[in-house]
Amino acid sequence: MNMRLLCGASLALLTACGGNQSEDRVSTSPLGLARQALGQVVAERRAASQPQAPAKSPEQMAAEALRVNPGPLILVGMESSGINQVMAMTGENGGMRTYMTPSEQALILRGGMLSGTRGLGNDLSVVEAGTESLIRARQSGSAPRVLRYYAGDGLERPLSFECSVTPGPNPGVMIESCEGHGASFQNNYMVQGGQIPVSRQWAGPGLGYITIQTVRP
Repeated sequence: MNMRLLCGASLALLTACGGNQSEDRVSTSPLGLARQALGQVVAERRAASQPQAPAKSPEQMAAEALRVNPGPLILVGMESSGINQVMAMTGENGGMRTYMTPSEQALILRGGMLSGTRGLGNDLSVVEAGTESLIRARQSGSAPRVLRYYAGDGLERPLSFECSVTPGPNPGVMIESCEGHGASFQNNYMVQGGQIPVSRQWAGPGLGYITIQTVRP
């Protein structure tokens, strides 16, 4: 790289390439300060004009996670924010699995059914789903569902809903329709052998719907 090209890379270095002034004099003179400010603006504009790497698709994220992580993985979509991310299992206890991102945002699942969230804000403490046996058995029926949330005082606040379970339009899909507290929502589950590899579940008024897909069981 020649000296002319090197000087053109940043206007903040112009004085060092062609003048007899000392570094201290340039940095404190009006002309030197103006040059430094202009150089910073140009550098920022150049950085902003550089092509950004395209966002990875959910399929690309899943493929990359499969390469680097040998354990169970899920692909999670937050519909309210439009964010998709892969979560890896970090613990399992009594059929409850915790899946987490590197930034320690987590979902807690039981056989694919959402049981809690952590680190997402407006977190769901725990779910008491009376409909679970109906959904896993792919049977119609009604039962209550209680969603417990962390309040600002650190205590749990329950929201109770009455839910009905019916078969969906496609084979293996079960629909859970719930109402209560002036709100209504509908969860969709793909059920296979009592497990739920794909679902769309409501996590509450703050988090909204979350889609969950098993990448590696």
